[in-house]
Amino acid sequence: MVVSTLSFACMNGIVKHLVHMNAFQIVFFRSFSCLFFTFGYLLKNNIPILGNKKGLLIVRGLVGVASMTLFFMSTKYLPIGTAVSLRYMGPIFAAIFAVILLKEAIRPIQWLFFIIAFCGVIVLKGFDASLSIYGLSLVFVSAVFVGLVYVIISKIGKSDHPVVVVNYFMVISTLVGGLLALNYWVTPKGWEWLMLFGLGFFGYFGQVYMTKAFQIVKTTKIAPFKYLEVVFTLLLGVALFSEIYSFWSLFGIALIITGLVLNVTYKSKLKE
Repeated sequence: MVVSTLSFACMNGIVKHLVHMNAFQIVFFRSFSCLFFTFGYLLKNNIPILGNKKGLLIVRGLVGVASMTLFFMSTKYLPIGTAVSLRYMGPIFAAIFAVILLKEAIRPIQWLFFIIAFCGVIVLKGFDASLSIYGLSLVFVSAVFVGLVYVIISKIGKSDHPVVVVNYFMVISTLVGGLLALNYWVTPKGWEWLMLFGLGFFGYFGQVYMTKAFQIVKTTKIAPFKYLEVVFTLLLGVALFSEIYSFWSLFGIALIITGLVLNVTYKSKLKE
């Protein structure tokens, strides 16, 4: 899980470094470079590429590319650590969508955990006037889409291989990102080419090692470590981009992560 979170943090750092490029172009390279890994895996293991629930797979891809694009856009206006922590609000919206669409129940104590996390958002904006309201809006809507992605994946269930689901997402993101990037294209220079293809590399291996971690260790023990991504990304922001986090920003991020960790730990214990 530590390797996974470091991989995702490196991906986030590259996104922040390429802030001069349009979000659609970053989406394109992030997705296109990942296709080498997903297609390679599916072909090597003779897994049907088209999958079974094609309609849901396409919807998952479209919702996913919307979330990813909005997140990348938000990094132009927010410290990268703040953007990542706010995007992690996705599970809260997933729970709300699950109640509405899947008729699942949320226990009262989970609402308390969600309130703690939302208080973190209020602290972030209410006490840190330097944060962009536009950037916050972008990443907040991105988190809503993340929540919807979780519900769609739940509907897909085990009918399709996880890499098939990811591959659909990457194909759709490549097409959408590529088409929308045409009017805003900035030709990469020197090391930027390597960085752009590094997005897919770090993104893919972050996903792979996260999956392995959940396969080896009980969810209750490993799930909270997923939020190390926020810590690593925040440290990268300070070290590489000279980002400054006020006390209230750090306190707000801490509240968000605390609420989310408590919720994921509680849910995991219920399943056991």
